[in-house]
Amino acid sequence: MTFDIPVPEPDPVAPEVSPARHPVRQVWTTPVRGRSGAAVALAIIGIVVAGAALLLVLVYLSTFLGPGALLICLALALVPLGVIMLAVRWIDRWEPEPRPALWFALLWGAGVSVVSALVFDLGVKLALAATGAAATGDGTDFLTGVIQAPIVEETAKGAGILLLFWAMRRRFDGPVDGVVYAATIAAGFAFSENIQYFGVAMIEGGAETLGFTFLVRGVLSPFAHVMFTACTGIAFGLAVRRRAAGAVGTVMLGLVCAVALHALWNGAFYLLVGDTSLISYYLFVQVPLFIAAVVVVVLLRRQEERITKRRLMEYAAAGWFSTAEVEMLATPRGRRQARGWAAGQPRDRRAGMNDFITDATRLAFARQRMLGGRAGNVDRADEAQLLALVQHDRAAVVGDAGPVR
Repeated sequence: MTFDIPVPEPDPVAPEVSPARHPVRQVWTTPVRGRSGAAVALAIIGIVVAGAALLLVLVYLSTFLGPGALLICLALALVPLGVIMLAVRWIDRWEPEPRPALWFALLWGAGVSVVSALVFDLGVKLALAATGAAATGDGTDFLTGVIQAPIVEETAKGAGILLLFWAMRRRFDGPVDGVVYAATIAAGFAFSENIQYFGVAMIEGGAETLGFTFLVRGVLSPFAHVMFTACTGIAFGLAVRRRAAGAVGTVMLGLVCAVALHALWNGAFYLLVGDTSLISYYLFVQVPLFIAAVVVVVLLRRQEERITKRRLMEYAAAGWFSTAEVEMLATPRGRRQARGWAAGQPRDRRAGMNDFITDATRLAFARQRMLGGRAGNVDRADEAQLLALVQHDRAAVVGDAGPVR
């Protein structure tokens, strides 16, 4: 399948392309969207390993909860998980991340991160037993909950973000991507942890204690782990724009913030006595922190929108888009109108519109990477492929029925 459409000639000045100089010529067959075999194999291996770790966690939980209680607690844990993933979908809506990467992130959090925490905790208990020190008691519980757990859990979750940062470095564009991956990993971790907490509550106190635990963890604080780990995710997103030494320092600072917030949350349940103190702490500390986190995410989303429009306007100045197309592709209102129009069109044109929006956004961020000093042969190859794709998408949208009105 070939298309006869205007194609701009490359030019060494910014942007990397200049206005079209030739009216019409045949230039390509349908551009390839597929991933390389190595990338697909890596994604499959990662998902399988992380999924196996989750299976181990469920087997471990079933040993002391029993199959029936496990199923009940699993069903309850799906409620906050669903709420978190809906929020992640909203955050990720502007420039969606690849689904396999999100599945890996979820399974890493629910499986590998939890296994890492359990293994480390077991190692500490064995070490204490070998030295003859007590492995239980108020002092040990405090150290475990307020120091050990935040450090180990946030490091394990951060390791998942690091893997995605490395594997997705051509698509890891900034803080919003970091938040998306961090929130997905944290959602998986909270899912497995909630099963354990719900199960223990049901065994020790029955339905009443289970209901209270669900209220605290599933209703009042479903985003606690998300807020902690988002600090690390944002740090990775900022590190994308820094050189190696600065990037490492930024990530470490983000991890320290995640550990500190986690320790603050866990410490309240050890240091504050009585329901009144805990409620006051929740209202005057955790609620403002959560509101601040929401504001930060909203501001980061708006920054993505501004970047997309600014970079596409540069391509428009070089003749690759019209001003009307930039408004359609790079503003929330324009996208809503475009998708609304496409909803009443044949399937190919509807898919073409979705691809047009997605590929144009990826093009904008590919250029942003280059302007940020990270340009290289790979980035320029991405730009060339994406420029071909957006023209293919435009042709698919226009179709045989005439231009979009």
